[in-house]
Amino acid sequence: MESDIRDSNLAESGAARMEWDARQMPVLQAIKDRFAQERPFRNLRVGVCLHISTKTANLVTAIKSGGAEPIVCASNPLSTQDDVAASLVAHHGIPVFAKRGEDPGTVSRHLHTVLNAQPDILLDDGADLVTTAHKDHRRHLDRIIGGTEETTTGVNRLRSMVRNGDLAFPVIAVNDSKTKHLFDNRFGTGQSALDGILRATNTLIAGKTVVVCGYGWCGRGVASRARGLGGQVIVTEVDPVAALEAVMEGFRVLPMAEAAALGDLFITVTGNRGIIRRDHLEVMKDGAMLANAGHFDVEIDLQALDSLAVERRSLRPYVEEYTLANDRSLYLIGEGRLVNLVAGEGHPAAVMDLSFANQALAVEHLAARHGEMTPGVHILPDEIDREIASLKLASMGLAVDELTPEQRAYLDSWR
Repeated sequence: MESDIRDSNLAESGAARMEWDARQMPVLQAIKDRFAQERPFRNLRVGVCLHISTKTANLVTAIKSGGAEPIVCASNPLSTQDDVAASLVAHHGIPVFAKRGEDPGTVSRHLHTVLNAQPDILLDDGADLVTTAHKDHRRHLDRIIGGTEETTTGVNRLRSMVRNGDLAFPVIAVNDSKTKHLFDNRFGTGQSALDGILRATNTLIAGKTVVVCGYGWCGRGVASRARGLGGQVIVTEVDPVAALEAVMEGFRVLPMAEAAALGDLFITVTGNRGIIRRDHLEVMKDGAMLANAGHFDVEIDLQALDSLAVERRSLRPYVEEYTLANDRSLYLIGEGRLVNLVAGEGHPAAVMDLSFANQALAVEHLAARHGEMTPGVHILPDEIDREIASLKLASMGLAVDELTPEQRAYLDSWR
């Protein structure tokens, strides 16, 4: 198939960066080597809708090494790395339909292009591929044997489909694997969200009041890293259990209506819409900065921000100043989109090694076991989690103890 990418001349740059990250992804490389020998995906076409980054490229080439025929599009219009897209096409013969900064119409067209190729398995990030298949490609649903989902947001959408009786095939919630959300969501998002903000603004976190909206696994990571950089962290939450945990971790917990007037930097990471609304924007400090680390650009009310502004201008790449009628200025980072991928390079490869090992093994699990799986949301078996963790520890030169027979007997006995 012909591809739709920005510039094929960027391929060498993409290949070099992919090679750098591959060295930091030893678990995925070990799985790739096994796939190349066993070829578990012979005669399978795999539709991929993920962030087109160096890490994703290493996952896609691992899937191809197992005999699959991947076809790729982007899960976010501002996260595509054009040199990586070019390398996948030029050096690996993988059709890619992704350009950084593509408009919504192009995003939709690329999604449909992947689905029109009639893939057998879908690799998704945010559930756009799965939901589009169910809305606009129902005639092909019988061909799809299953899918995988990378994100909390996507898993939430899938579970909504299950509740409505709409999901037509099994999807593995990779996000729910321990070696995914306990590491990628917490350590990956925590570091990369702050990294994106710092690259865009060159601001000093120390001494600033940082409002983290949401204290799930991603919010835990962002709050921890902001505190580590010297920020005075306020957490906002709707879940009393999560809020209580934040308090006992030493964070200040406030309703958003109170936190809005105090924050210097706001980071939304909830997966929900309308977290920062007009009434919050109206009381924010002059100079407050707004960033989103959630999957979709709906957490900050951008229409309200635009309507409040009397002037709008770009000050730096990925930083827009909104001047309000009372001469206050608010600064939006990365258009309110996923800041770690818009203004940065996303999660470090070392943590994506775990996430994409889960993705690769989830595809293998579907290929081998889909006939035993009913339509719905599934979780990878615990032994796969343990295998990935063991491989990661071994790659770090670390080992763990094993239970003795006496210890196993003791734990198994109610006496």
